[in-house]
Amino acid sequence: MENNNSYIWSRSSFLSVESQSSSWCSEDLLTSPPSPPPPPRMYKPCFVCQDKSSGYHYGVSACEGCKGFFRRSVQKNMVYTCHRDRNCIINKITRNRCQYCRLQKCFAAGMSKESVRNDRNKRKGHKEAVKMTIMETYELSAELGLIVEKICRAHRETFPSLCQLGKYTTNSSAEQRIQLDLGLWDKFSELATKCIIKVVEFAKRVPGFTGLTIADQITLLKAACLDILILRICTRYTPDQDTMTFSDGLTLTRTQIHNAGFGPLTDQVFSFAGQLLPLQMDDTESGLLSAICLVSGDRQDLEEPSKVEVLQEPLLEALKVYSRRRRPSMPLMFPKALMKITDLRTISAKGAERVVTLKMEIPGSLPPLIAEMLEDLQNLQMTLLLGSPGGFVVSIFLKQLFNENLKQSKHSFSYTSVEANTDDKR
Repeated sequence: MENNNSYIWSRSSFLSVESQSSSWCSEDLLTSPPSPPPPPRMYKPCFVCQDKSSGYHYGVSACEGCKGFFRRSVQKNMVYTCHRDRNCIINKITRNRCQYCRLQKCFAAGMSKESVRNDRNKRKGHKEAVKMTIMETYELSAELGLIVEKICRAHRETFPSLCQLGKYTTNSSAEQRIQLDLGLWDKFSELATKCIIKVVEFAKRVPGFTGLTIADQITLLKAACLDILILRICTRYTPDQDTMTFSDGLTLTRTQIHNAGFGPLTDQVFSFAGQLLPLQMDDTESGLLSAICLVSGDRQDLEEPSKVEVLQEPLLEALKVYSRRRRPSMPLMFPKALMKITDLRTISAKGAERVVTLKMEIPGSLPPLIAEMLEDLQNLQMTLLLGSPGGFVVSIFLKQLFNENLKQSKHSFSYTSVEANTDDKR
């Protein structure tokens, strides 16, 4: 019995001591100060100039300045000359005075050329790996590849590039801005009419466009024609001469374009052209952007807007993939290009307002094709007008869609009715 009591007492004493020990440990943990951070790593001074070292670079302890100097000298195979006796003192203060002696001291300190080359190859290999990953991610499918090919060919065959044109100039009203130069206006309106016809030809070759209803084809053409014309002329901007070149090679200065009819719209058009330059768009991107402008489901008075949106989707994807593959290091090119569509629409709206002013400034009437493009849709023959059971009357745009011959005078086109079978209403 006594032994049992002794056992119980001993066990109780042990638990009590253990409890107190745990309590002391907990208090010690709560009250003990946090361990101090490890001291910063100390390096020997730069072996070249004795400045504060940032670590071991190319085999020796070196400062950032000498590290960068040695790397650039090796990568660019620089050859320096000492203007003294090739024994200049190199320290923190004098290190920039003699590049020859500084480089020699880098070598004497133990810096290695091979370390620079290996470091460069590692970075290059990483960049190449990233580039390959991007290229694999943005791969053109067979369907998108075909769309890109068709759009690019259609753009090039309806819009020759600047290098294909034989430029010529005119001295007409080149000195100062005037209200309107009728000679330049006649030439400009003639060229504009031809350019509109080329835009119609381009539209017909956009995949799926001719599968839309005739009314929707005309609505889209009328809404986007000026957008595309402005985009096209702005890609023929020559910044160092501040000129734009038209499709027959006529090259006009900013002043001449103002006097040809652009008026107050001139500076805005030239500003837009300047904003396109950093994008460095090629023919394929210009063609795809033109097609996206054309096939927009948000245009007013469309009969089948959802069908138009379906046509636009692969065009958007094609431009995104193509531009991303062409410029792996410029991921924002695609959204920047799309933002230009908003700018184009703003300029086009002001262009339509400008035409109203031109009507009061020029003698006679506007060329019919230009007038039809810019007039209000409700006032024109832009939808099918049901006639006899065997045909219907169409507008000038529709005649272009069906390759009908236009009766062309020197600066204008005359309206004629065109009969078409009801089977051709698509």
